[in-house]
Amino acid sequence: MEATTTNTPIDYLPILFQMIVAAGFGIVTIIGTHLIGPRLRTENKLTSFESGVEVIGNARQPFSIKYFMVAILFVIFDIEVIFMYPWAVNFREFGIDGLIEMFIFMGLLLLGFIYVIKKRALEWD
Repeated sequence: MEATTTNTPIDYLPILFQMIVAAGFGIVTIIGTHLIGPRLRTENKLTSFESGVEVIGNARQPFSIKYFMVAILFVIFDIEVIFMYPWAVNFREFGIDGLIEMFIFMGLLLLGFIYVIKKRALEWD
């Protein structure tokens, strides 16, 4: 005979408590910094600061879309590779079906990469 488990609302109380604590911490931190922090605003305090380097020119210079395209493609393919780690850990349990599914997954990644190459998304002009 199988034992069935039923979830009751009391089972979700720790999650609710964690959400309340997290939101409370954020709210208390924001309010606390405004109450405790200094209020004197001078020109020197309001200037931009970047690792001790003097600011030269306007920070709103346009970037090439190619830079963002490479960054987004890197993130996409990097996250896809993360899915291979659980598969590698459980490789023996998945058997031949898991191997076939991973070949399908890798094939789809390869198709995506070929599409990116055909669209010349990685070429810098």
